[in-house]
Amino acid sequence: MIDVEVAYANQEQQVIVALNMPAGTTVEQAITASGVLSRFPEIEATNLKAGIFGNVCKLDQPLKQAYRVEIYRPLIHDPKEARRQRAAKG
Repeated sequence: MIDVEVAYANQEQQVIVALNMPAGTTVEQAITASGVLSRFPEIEATNLKAGIFGNVCKLDQPLKQAYRVEIYRPLIHDPKEARRQRAAKG
């Protein structure tokens, strides 16, 4: 068994769910077991983006002891476009 965490944050709150899972558990399995998808209906399960400690990974990535899985929200604004708009104003 391994201990892992699943983290998700929206504008109102941040949730970190600690889990004890069998060795070989994947990112997707940990996310499903955490209950975060049912708790936050705004997360699109079909277009899920996740990572481990800030590094984007595939959902079938196996987890190791003490990994933290992070569920990413889509960006509201494209950072490159926002930078261009600030430069145009300046």
